[in-house]
Amino acid sequence: MALRNIVTEGDPILRKQCKPVGEVTERIQMILDDMVETMRDAEGVGLAAPQVGIMRRMFVAEPEPERVYCFVDPEIVTLEGEQESLEGCLSVPGMTGTVMRPERIRIRGLDRYGKMQEYDFEGMDAIVMCHEFDHLEGVLYIDKAVEMHDMNE
Repeated sequence: MALRNIVTEGDPILRKQCKPVGEVTERIQMILDDMVETMRDAEGVGLAAPQVGIMRRMFVAEPEPERVYCFVDPEIVTLEGEQESLEGCLSVPGMTGTVMRPERIRIRGLDRYGKMQEYDFEGMDAIVMCHEFDHLEGVLYIDKAVEMHDMNE
């Protein structure tokens, strides 16, 4: 495994829609493993492929320690309710923002072995999954934020 450089806001790669992965190969598994290591090293709870310069539809998330999810070619099947969240992003260092997100979601996609998985998430888990999914669409949380805060002030 290897640490990867995290792309920050201003880089046009973060504003592009990602292409499907298709098949989970050993190379894709290696990238997912690198992404988990990079996310943990940066003390994040999620990391999408475009954040490490890879324009493919996949992300990793660890909303709680040792509870890691890998999604390849994910799709959000259902969205329910609404909740306010205070979010930050490894690609937008030093800032947080208030964002409205769904309270509950159902998401499906391939796992790191290429097997179809489907999960229902709510609360913080739903926030994390929606935030990472947005990256695959070229959307940053700052685009949805109703209020922004500089963490250095």
